[in-house]
Amino acid sequence: MCNRSASDGVEEGVSRQRTRTPHPVLSPAVLSTVPTDEIDEAFRSMFEEHRDRLFSTALRLTGRRSDAEDLTAEAFLRAYRSLSGFDTERIETLQPRAWLSTILVNEWRNQLRTASRRPVLAAPATAIELDPEDSGPGVELQAECRDDGRALAAMLAGLPDRQREAVVLRYIGDLPVSEIAQVMGCPSGTVKSHISRGLASLRPTGGGDPDTGRALGGGRS
Repeated sequence: MCNRSASDGVEEGVSRQRTRTPHPVLSPAVLSTVPTDEIDEAFRSMFEEHRDRLFSTALRLTGRRSDAEDLTAEAFLRAYRSLSGFDTERIETLQPRAWLSTILVNEWRNQLRTASRRPVLAAPATAIELDPEDSGPGVELQAECRDDGRALAAMLAGLPDRQREAVVLRYIGDLPVSEIAQVMGCPSGTVKSHISRGLASLRPTGGGDPDTGRALGGGRS
């Protein structure tokens, strides 16, 4: 079956086995004074609560399940390393969803910059890949999910990067505009403009259909 929640389009993709609590690669000078077991517990809680939505965000940004898995795993690795340098107060006052989204988006931007410096060997695929083990009963549902995923990935891939970020963070990441502004590093008004323009481009008629945002899976308009 297609691994997504019927209510909000959240994908399940990064397993517990794929993203384990990593050992921080940090010098002793920047290690946290917080006990390691407390850092591990904070990370586990954050991972369990946010992994599916973060993966869904990565999937809509990259358009490929394998790339989304790698991006999400890298984001959580960086998150753990950062936690290992935080004190108790900073850990307790974190806004995990926005913080993790910031790490994810920054890593995605880094990957885009790296890719832009490489020779183009072939056009990137835009289809959202289904897991090979998803076979057997429910073939029609798989086909429907695959077709919907390809269409959505292709549409999102056609947006300018900043518009794609804003739309995905709003409707897949389910972040409020104020937190998206923090993630993207721009004013809230600019975020609203990116979202509005992105949705207008996604609508077949370019008109004012409010269902476009809900169709992305986030349920917001």
